[in-house]
Order: sequence, then structure tokens, then C-alpha cells
Amino acid sequence: MEEFINDIINHIQGYYQSLVDITPKLLLAVLVVLISWFIASRVRVFADKKLKRKMHDPLLATFIANLIKAVLIIVGFLFMFRVIGLTGVAQSVLAGAGISAFIIGFALKDIGENFLAGILLAFKRPFSVGDIIESNGVKGKVVALNLRDTQIKSDSKNIYIPNALLIKNTLINFNSEGYLLQDFTIGLEYGSDYKKALSLITEVMKADNEIVDKGYSNSAVVSGITGGTIQIIVRYWVKTDIKVTDGKHRSEIVIKVAEILNNNGFIIK
Repeated sequence: MEEFINDIINHIQGYYQSLVDITPKLLLAVLVVLISWFIASRVRVFADKKLKRKMHDPLLATFIANLIKAVLIIVGFLFMFRVIGLTGVAQSVLAGAGISAFIIGFALKDIGENFLAGILLAFKRPFSVGDIIESNGVKGKVVALNLRDTQIKSDSKNIYIPNALLIKNTLINFNSEGYLLQDFTIGLEYGSDYKKALSLITEVMKADNEIVDKGYSNSAVVSGITGGTIQIIVRYWVKTDIKVTDGKHRSEIVIKVAEILNNNGFIIK
């Protein structure tokens, strides 16, 4: 019994000695990670500012800055593995070999997929910061392209769409060279003076200071007849701005068109 107790004490002392031996390495490893994170964050801010000045492309500049930060953090973690003596783990991560790497890779498949999709979006450029896009039933203004997702703002809500979904699914960009297309449909009673109605609607668009006329197809056209109602589609372009995303300006145009038609004897259906 006494020998058994001595064995337990010896094992506890051995564990304690091992813990004492590895504690400085653990503390140093934590310090390495913190320093790496701090340096990566500072480099990211510096790179973001420099790239935005030189590239004049905030979306791509921010994405590259985030990519640099991620690489520096990964380098910091690999160095941390070496500090605590897990050189084999670092080598496995770098080589990407072994069953562990396979399992981790499979578990993080979605993250890797979104990361690669983010790179494609950054260089393919289907949209820029400030553009109004719609995908997967979500519509809003692009705020940022991150390593994993794209941040858009809609009705004061921040929405994050995984980058892979933007690559795989239909993506609609409502902007053209900094301008946003708005449209709406209005119905008139059959037998009305359609040409006069189109002329009045055109006057409303020309009088509005927010609507731009730089060769874009601002128009009011008859699109068809539905159940005795003449359908008119009104299309116009406005400069991309925070104000246009909330639908307020579109509402004002609809009201102006309805008022001028009513004042001229037209019956809106």
C-alpha cells in the first residue's frame, strides 16, 4: 500500500514538474499570438489606407488588406506551434497532409469555399462599395467585401451573405457607373389620352433634380393592356446615395406622377 501511494506521489510530482516546464512556453505562445494579432491589425489598417489611395478601389483594397491580416495571423499561429514544441503540427498544417488535415479541411469546407469565392468577387468585380445589389432574395447597398461574406445594408439592417452564394446564384446589380435605376408601373383607364399622359410624366422626371439625364434611358412607355387598364412603366436613373435605398425618393416621384395625372383628368387604376 505504501509503495502504491509513493507511485501516485511520484506521478503527481512528475506532472507538476512537466507543467512547470511547459508553463513558460505556454505563456510565450500566448504572447506570440497576441503580438501577431496586434501587428496584423495594424498592418491591415495601414495597408487599407495605402491601397485605397493608390488603387481608387475601396472594395478590392479592403479585401486585400483583410487577406494580408489573415496571412499574418496564420504565420503567428504557426510560430506559436513551434514555440510550444508542436513543430509536427505546424509542418502538417503547412503540408496539408494526414488524416487530421483532411478532417479539418472537410469541416472547414464552407469557410474555404467562401474565402475562394471572395477572391473571385474581389477581382471579377460584379459590384463595388455603394452599389445596390440583389441576390438570394436580399436587396441592399454593398458596405464591404469580407474574407467570408459580403456585408450589405437594407432598411438600417446589416445583412451578411456568404460569398459562395453570390458566386453560385443570380446576382443583380442595379447600378451603372454610380447611378441607380428606379422604376414603377401605373395604370390608366382605357381610352385616355395616352400621349398626353406620357408627356406629363416626362415633365415630372425632367423637373426633378435628383433624376439624372446623361444619356440614360429615362422613359415612360406603354407596356400593355390588362383588363381594360393601360399599363405604363416609368423608368429613370438617380445618383447612388443612402437616400435612394430607403424608397423615399421613389415614393415622391410616384406621388408627383399621380398628382399631375389626377389634376389633368386622368383616372388611375
